[in-house]
Amino acid sequence: MAWRHVGKHKGKVDMADKHFLQKLGIEHPIVQAPMAGVSTPELAAAVSNAGALGSIGLGASSIDSAREMLKNTQKLTTQPFNVNLFCHQPAKIDKATEEAWLTHLSPFFSEMQAQPPAAISEIYQTFIGNEEMLDMLLEEKPPIVSFHFGLPSKRFIDALKAQGIVLLSCATTLEEARQAEAAGIDAIVAQGVEAGGHRGTFSALSDKEMGALPLTRLLASHVSLPIIAAGGIMDGASINAALTLGASAVQMGTAFILCPESSANSTYREELKSPRAHDTQITSVISGRPARGIVNRMHTDVAQCGGVILPDYPIPYDAAKSLNAAAMTKGHREFAAHWAGQGAPLARELPAKDLIGILLAEMQV
Repeated sequence: MAWRHVGKHKGKVDMADKHFLQKLGIEHPIVQAPMAGVSTPELAAAVSNAGALGSIGLGASSIDSAREMLKNTQKLTTQPFNVNLFCHQPAKIDKATEEAWLTHLSPFFSEMQAQPPAAISEIYQTFIGNEEMLDMLLEEKPPIVSFHFGLPSKRFIDALKAQGIVLLSCATTLEEARQAEAAGIDAIVAQGVEAGGHRGTFSALSDKEMGALPLTRLLASHVSLPIIAAGGIMDGASINAALTLGASAVQMGTAFILCPESSANSTYREELKSPRAHDTQITSVISGRPARGIVNRMHTDVAQCGGVILPDYPIPYDAAKSLNAAAMTKGHREFAAHWAGQGAPLARELPAKDLIGILLAEMQV
């Protein structure tokens, strides 16, 4: 099915964008966001088999589990897919700060008749300096690799590019996009503040909280690389809007959570289909980094820190997962991380293949 660039090219396919899609090896300008913890080989393969670009998130995976996810995806599709890695700065361990955070959480654990963990740790390792993960990627040679929260070293980038791997990087500001361009990245994911979960800010301290459409337009006007717009994009009309403003493709995450191929649990799905999906907010207390999700007591009660300093990302995530596990044993869902973007009420419960088909049809209206 053909797709169109409304306005930007007066209904004609731009050759540069066509070449970009060919470089990715896809037919349609749609990327399924990696969403570590929600994306699966089944979801990625279904999206890729439908002519778009499926993705798996490896940021929360060990080397062995990352390799297994890669191999499982390769078994389900012969089409290109993207694997995503976290490139955050390693956490600075501060026992006093971590103990103070656990003390802050202690009343919530007590409410669930549970004890907080004795200690919390950095449960997700960064790709920066991770030689074992690099070696695994060079062995498995996924077609596309994307980076979140920053960039690895030039040596890592050059090694991946030498294997013919296409590289993408998230950017939330023009400065970040220029860093990615200078580093040799092939395309930029322009992620607006509407996006669900953790946006790929290189530093939360420099976050300008730009929306997806102005960010897309800004980057398309100042960066020579193809732009993949992300944040709040849920249907064909919003895809066309992003393409009109200069994007070569879009990335969609929340739109795919209700697909049966995702690993979202029943509680998550119920929340996303409920009126609560109309209320998403950004909080740092779950993981230590700003992230948008459906509002619950993590956003309201736990966020009332009274000046208590958060440990570095992702150390608070360790505590949040323990609190949610304790709450779920009591039938409480108010401490879960139900990541969702501002377009959450527009999510549709469809198999990924069918969703891609509907999106493409909507783009022709």
